[in-house]
Amino acid sequence: MEHAPNACFTQKTLGVMLTTLVLLIASVSLFFLKVVPVKMLPFDNKNEFQVVIDMPETATLEETAAVTKEIAAFVSTQDEVLNCQTYVGTSAPISFNGLMRHYDLRKGENVADIQVNLTDKGDRSAQSHDIAKKMRKPIQEIAKRWGANAKAVEVPPGPPVLSTIVAEIYGPDYQEQIRVARQIKAIFDQTKAWLTPMCSLKTIRQKFVLMWIKKAMLRGVAPAKITENLRAAVSGKNVGVLHKENTLSPIPIQLELNNADKFSVEALKSLPVQNMQGQVVPLGDVTQVKEVIKEKSIWRKDQKRVVMVAADLAGSLESPIYAMMDVNKKLEEIKLPSGYDLTVLNSSQPETEDNYSMKWDGEWQITYEVFRDLGIAFAVALIIIYLLIVGWFQSFMVPIVMLTAIPLSLIGIVVGHWVMGAYFSATSMIGFIALAGVMVRNSVLLIDFIDIRLKEGIPLTEAVIEAGAVRTLPIVLTAGTVVLGAIVILFDPLFQGLAISLMGGTITSTVLTLVVVPLLYYKMLRNKIK
Repeated sequence: MEHAPNACFTQKTLGVMLTTLVLLIASVSLFFLKVVPVKMLPFDNKNEFQVVIDMPETATLEETAAVTKEIAAFVSTQDEVLNCQTYVGTSAPISFNGLMRHYDLRKGENVADIQVNLTDKGDRSAQSHDIAKKMRKPIQEIAKRWGANAKAVEVPPGPPVLSTIVAEIYGPDYQEQIRVARQIKAIFDQTKAWLTPMCSLKTIRQKFVLMWIKKAMLRGVAPAKITENLRAAVSGKNVGVLHKENTLSPIPIQLELNNADKFSVEALKSLPVQNMQGQVVPLGDVTQVKEVIKEKSIWRKDQKRVVMVAADLAGSLESPIYAMMDVNKKLEEIKLPSGYDLTVLNSSQPETEDNYSMKWDGEWQITYEVFRDLGIAFAVALIIIYLLIVGWFQSFMVPIVMLTAIPLSLIGIVVGHWVMGAYFSATSMIGFIALAGVMVRNSVLLIDFIDIRLKEGIPLTEAVIEAGAVRTLPIVLTAGTVVLGAIVILFDPLFQGLAISLMGGTITSTVLTLVVVPLLYYKMLRNKIK
């Protein structure tokens, strides 16, 4: 009968351990169930965003200006919008977002930008991401009526990337790379997690070439004269200046065709050209019009040919990891030449181009590298902590008991992100790492007190209970200071994950540490101490 209390104590200990293990597994499973999505950084609350418009390559400048004007008119009616500026045929002033996406290189008759300035974030309750997300669908509907693609691009909170999702296709044959890219784009089109995908391939366009023929030599028309007249007709030529009394500087007089005739081959063929004798002949009599395919640029990355397919995420789950997982399941459907297979890479480019490969880039690569580096740093920190505790307690098992407090903080961290509806981001991971030292300190306080009481001759069971009673107050005070300090950044969009990790992890881990660590230490010493 004298062993009955110990038997009861052992059963309760086992129940507590199993309950804690179930809670830990259940909380971690929220990542895989997409209840707590993982993302590099959450969206910050900015006072601006940008609308990028891509018309078909055959569109004219007037058509691009019309769709830009219609989208700008809709954006201006929103309550949160202060003003907006449109840039048709050229890029908006380069911003932080445009550094990586090279928006400053956007020029042509089929491109346009709208710079949208919002009211100050202190004067509105909605976040800039929610405002841009609300406008995306109406903007896309306006653009589709014109056959265009328009997307609301936000200023990134972290390093800028070419796009949220980027698939880079490498291989030995460029035409096969193009076919693989089109198949991947078709898979992207079937995925509802993102907006209209874009491909780095340009559509096939025709161009007209006016070739000088022998008849021009017989008529006395020089090739330089033909080039001069064409340049003046299409690009304009200053033929004089106009002086007006109410202007400070002369007004140049420019000679050129109207916009409709610039795109008409028949109008260009009827353009008059003067020969050496002063006679005027039509341009079509001394030239031959030939229709050819316009050359397309080939993209390269680190001296390797690459074809890119990019997309921006939209919808309720704006994390690239889960969308990529859906696409990876369908990559087996891609048809390749016999003898080849498609290799999927997550972090590095292929070393050779002997086989076809697809590398995930964009926000995913930054997410992968950041979480990988943070994980390595966390592992190194745990090893150092373990060695320090081994040196102090002269035991290899005691540090393992103390380190169990660290994963227990995950329960509160994950549940806290679920309650707040926040992403588990890089700042959340930093908060998890920062808690390691605090949680180990609590374990050291408990076990060190137990060892002191054991040396004084106190029974093990009483020493464990007394350690929990005496050390609870300093541990709770330490946890309280961490929680109160984190409240300051709880509602900041960028550092919310750090605050949730510090607060939720500290509260949960402190409560469980006061129970689990003494019980584990009791189980370890129960058969060693009489």
